[in-house]
Amino acid sequence: MDLKLVIFDVDGTLVDSQAHILASMQGAFEAHGMAVPSREAVLGIVGLSLPEAFARLVPDRADLAMRLTEAYKDTFAGLRMAGDGAAHSPLYPGAAEVLAGLASRDDVLLGVATGKSKRGLDHLIELHGWARVFQTVQVADFHPSKPHPSMVRACLDETGVEAHMAVMVGDTSFDMEMARAGDVGALAVGWGYHSRAVLMGAGAARVLDRFEDLPAALEECWTFA
Repeated sequence: MDLKLVIFDVDGTLVDSQAHILASMQGAFEAHGMAVPSREAVLGIVGLSLPEAFARLVPDRADLAMRLTEAYKDTFAGLRMAGDGAAHSPLYPGAAEVLAGLASRDDVLLGVATGKSKRGLDHLIELHGWARVFQTVQVADFHPSKPHPSMVRACLDETGVEAHMAVMVGDTSFDMEMARAGDVGALAVGWGYHSRAVLMGAGAARVLDRFEDLPAALEECWTFA
């Protein structure tokens, strides 16, 4: 039996954290007396590690990137502590059921590759009861930003799964480019932060409209691997 691996992005793929991200970005820029970038600009960099994200948002102010990163983290944590974490980062419809079904299979391992920090992901793992769901977890603290394939390669190394039997599932072009650079399959979801056209252009084999469509799409990837 060949082991298979499904690597999930988090923000925009598993959880809808858009409101939390936008509010945290607003807090970071306002803390430094700066104009807040447009909603489209902010959502366009979701998935990158924070330093890389701020480097793109303020390319002419490299001196501010790290300070904005820390202000974002502080605001994000403050918002999380101030209210119900599940309300800030709810699962997308169908995510819990599909994850449970995949996790119950003897031939499938699950992983995470996210631009979130370890602290942020640890919170979500506790919040959603994922402690035993994912066999490999890769975060921005220990890897170059997407689309560098470091996180994908670490997932493969930790699970022992061959690249041709692994699939990355994400919502941004950065996820698709990372998958291609890591020689794994690339499936996109259409409910996240990048458009269908952008996702297909970045190498997605398919863009899913519902979480319930994921198992069948994975089988297609593995059949033709």
